[in-house]
Amino acid sequence: MAQRHHDVTDPAAGPVTTGEALAGYLRGQATEFLRALRLHRETGGGTSHAPAGATAAGAPGGPAAATAAVASSGATARVDAARALRRSARRISGSLHTFRPLLEPEWSEGIRPELAWLSGTLALEHAYGARLERLLLALNRLSGAAPVPPQLVGPGGPAADGAARPAAPDRGNLTVGAAKAGALLDRQLTLARTRAHSTALQALGSSRFHAVADKVAVLASEVPLTSAAATTDLRPLATAAEDRLADAVTALPLVTAGSPYNAEALIHGLSPDPAPHPQDAPWHQVRLLLRLHRYACEVVHGRATPLDVRLLTAGEALDRHRDASEASSAAAQAARTPRIAPATAYALGVLHADQRHEVEAARYAFQRSWQKQTIGAP
Repeated sequence: MAQRHHDVTDPAAGPVTTGEALAGYLRGQATEFLRALRLHRETGGGTSHAPAGATAAGAPGGPAAATAAVASSGATARVDAARALRRSARRISGSLHTFRPLLEPEWSEGIRPELAWLSGTLALEHAYGARLERLLLALNRLSGAAPVPPQLVGPGGPAADGAARPAAPDRGNLTVGAAKAGALLDRQLTLARTRAHSTALQALGSSRFHAVADKVAVLASEVPLTSAAATTDLRPLATAAEDRLADAVTALPLVTAGSPYNAEALIHGLSPDPAPHPQDAPWHQVRLLLRLHRYACEVVHGRATPLDVRLLTAGEALDRHRDASEASSAAAQAARTPRIAPATAYALGVLHADQRHEVEAARYAFQRSWQKQTIGAP
């Protein structure tokens, strides 16, 4: 059985952290949510117009360049605001889940799924864009069409983790279909991203979102705690979240993940079944539980307290696992497109296998980081 690492604190020792700390944390996250929402609204209305006085003197390309620069700046600000909205919504929702015995049940169970809906909706556009970028970089690397700078591969890749890379594909055959495979992925994922953008805009203008924002605004000033919350220790609930994470990790096939290469994971391959890979779901669940554990640590210790490095590296490995898993599914879905050329299907098949190897590398990295003892721990 995997060793448990309790990162919260021993409930029998140390100062008691009560529901007042939870209330302060939730008020802070609600304030950040409202600040991000205001920024998103401010940057969403005037990004297509240059400010007064924007001339060639202010931008090398003249008025047109100044307008483009302002539009780009506004788009970046909107992306940052949407990311901050997602971040706050996740933390509020996760904390309501972990510490639900201390909150008014009807209120908590009403807003928690709505926050999950909002964060999930806002995350889709970025996810599709990142997935396309990941697949195109991998396709270029595999086909030798263009060199990929090491920094774009990301830390902890297969070579760094010690995971074996698949045998080099026949680049002559791969290059033939790589361009069309890239174009097909570009069309499919750009369309999905455009639809996700429209869905997010509709969501932010809906009565459902306004109801959520109103509840968060109330939360910024008043947290509906139970009468006993003010004197209840938070640490047992935070430790329970850590135990759920440890149990889920124990159920993972870490013996298999301890090997650099898991051939069994490629069996699913490009089968006609479009369902997600059957091995991935438990790892995705561990990623969610790790996130809940991190949020519980923030509530108990405060966000300024550094997290265990082991938690951070494990979380990064699980993020890479999720990204590679979803990228492999996108490649497999593209390969199922009717009437594509054999060379295109071949390139997509190689790309799919490459991303499944990335999945295995991420599992290997997680296994190594999770079982590593915390430096300085007794």
